[in-house]
Amino acid sequence: MSSPQGYLALVLHAHLPFVRHPEHERFLEEDWLYEAITECYLPLLDMMDRLSRKSVPFHFSLVLTPTLLSMLGDDLLRSRYLKHLGHSLELAYRERMRTSTDPRFSRLAQMYVARLQRAKRMFTEVFEGDLVQAFGGWEKRGHIELLTCAATHAYLPLLSVQPQVIAAQLKTAVTNHQQAFGRRPKGIWLPECGYCPPLQSLLTEQGLEYTFLDAHGLLQSEPRPSRGVFAPVAGNKGLIFFGRDLSSSRQVWSATEGYPGHPAYREFYRDIGFDLDLDYIRPYIQPTGARKNTGIKYHRITGATQDKEPYLPELAVQQAELHAKHFLKARLKQARKLHPMMGDRPALVLAPFDAELFGHWWYEGPIFLEKLFTLAAREPELETITPSEYLTRHSDLQSSEPQLSSWGQGGYNAMWLNESNDWVYRHLHWAGEHMIQLAEANPQAKGLRRRALNQAARELMLAQASDWAFIMKTGTAVEYAVRRTREHLEAFAELHKQLSDENAEIDQEFLINLERRHNLFPQIDYKSYLT
Repeated sequence: MSSPQGYLALVLHAHLPFVRHPEHERFLEEDWLYEAITECYLPLLDMMDRLSRKSVPFHFSLVLTPTLLSMLGDDLLRSRYLKHLGHSLELAYRERMRTSTDPRFSRLAQMYVARLQRAKRMFTEVFEGDLVQAFGGWEKRGHIELLTCAATHAYLPLLSVQPQVIAAQLKTAVTNHQQAFGRRPKGIWLPECGYCPPLQSLLTEQGLEYTFLDAHGLLQSEPRPSRGVFAPVAGNKGLIFFGRDLSSSRQVWSATEGYPGHPAYREFYRDIGFDLDLDYIRPYIQPTGARKNTGIKYHRITGATQDKEPYLPELAVQQAELHAKHFLKARLKQARKLHPMMGDRPALVLAPFDAELFGHWWYEGPIFLEKLFTLAAREPELETITPSEYLTRHSDLQSSEPQLSSWGQGGYNAMWLNESNDWVYRHLHWAGEHMIQLAEANPQAKGLRRRALNQAARELMLAQASDWAFIMKTGTAVEYAVRRTREHLEAFAELHKQLSDENAEIDQEFLINLERRHNLFPQIDYKSYLT
C-alpha cells in the first residue's frame, strides 16, 4: 500500500466545568451536562457505531477532561439526566400534539420525539448509563485515542509561579484517566492550549508524551520548525508538540467563513422555551418562570435576519454532506501542495475543535463528521490518524522550543487575565502557597485530617478552573462564575484555618457537606503538592 499524501488528525476536546448541586432539586447550570449528553456525546457514539457497522475505518482523538469524566460517572447526575430526558420527552410529546395540524412543524416535533427516544434507549439500554466505558470501548477497538487535560481545566501559564500547583493538577488528571480507562494517557490537551516553557518538564515528569499548541505557538518556536505546523517538534525535555492548522480550523470556526453559519442549518438561538406562551412552556423552564432553552428548535439560520424560516432536515443533511466534501477536498489540495516540501513524510493537518460544537452548537456536526470519515476512507491520498499513530510511523522529529501561547483571543493570556477577572489570581496564588505549606506540614496525615487536606486540594483545584475566568470575560453567567470562584476559595480558607490552628478541631459537619457537594476525584491525594 502506497503512502498517503497527507494525514488528517481530528482532535475533539470534550470539556465541561464541574457543576453538581445536590443541595438543589433542579439547577440551571447542570443543564450544560444534560444538553451535551443528548446533543453531542450520544450522537458521537451513535456516529461511531454507524461507521463501524458500515466497515468504514476512522481514527480521531478525543479529550475527555477529568471534570467531565467525574460528572459522567456520578450517580446523582446520571439519575438527574434521566429525569431531564424524561422531562424533555414529555415536552416533545406535547409538541407533537400541538403541531399536529401544522405541516411546517409537525414533522419536526416528531423528529425530536424520535431523537429523544433514541437518546433514552442508548443511555439506559445500550450503555447502561456508563458513557465513560462506552468511549473507552472505542479506544480498545483502535478507532480513537483518549487524551487527558489538567484536572479542573486550569489555565496553567498563570499558575506557573507555583510549579507544585501545576504538578498536582497534572498528577490528579493522569490518575483520574488511568482509573477511568485502565491506562495512563500518552497525550494531554493543555486547557485553552495554554503553554509556557516551565510546563514542559512538569508534563514529562507525569509520563505525558505530547501536547498541542495553536499555530503561532509552534511557528514561533526556536529554531523555527522547518515543516511549519505540518509536523510535530520535540522539546529539550522530550515533550512533543503538535501545531493547529489554521485553514482547516477556519472553515469550521470562523463566524464569516465557517460551515455552521450556513442558512440551511438549524438555528441554535431560536428555541420554543422563548417562543411559546409562558403558561404552556412554564413546566419546562426554570421554576422561577425564567425562560431557558429546551433543545426543541424549529427554525433554520436563514440569514442575518430575525425572520427565520422553518428548518428543513433534508436540506440541512445535504448541506452537511456538501461541507464534508468541501472540507476533504481542501485538505487534499493542502496535502498535495505540501507533499513536495515535507521530505520523508506526508504532511500532517491537525484540526482540533471543541467536541460540543458537533451536535450542540452545530446540530448537523455529527452528520458532517460521519460523511467526512466515509469520504476519507475512499481517498488513498489522505489518511485519518491519531498523534500516537503518527509518532509510531515518524519518530525522527526536529528539535525546537515553543514559547508562551494559547488559542484564546489575542493568542496569549488576555482572555484569562483582564479587568473582568484579574482579581482572582492573588487569591489563587495565596491558596496555592498555603496548600503547599499544608502538604509539607502534614507529610503523613491520616483519618479526618487527611480527608480535610484532600478536600482542601479539591476546593483549590475547583477555584482554579479556567471556565470561571472565561465566563467573567465573555459576560455569560457571570454571577454564577464569580460565586463558584468565591465559594471554593472561601471553603479552602476555612479548611486552611482549621488545619493550621493546632488548637482547632476539624469541623466534621462542614467537611462532610463539602465532600458531599464537591465529590470529584475520590482518589485525590493532597501529597501531590509535595515537591
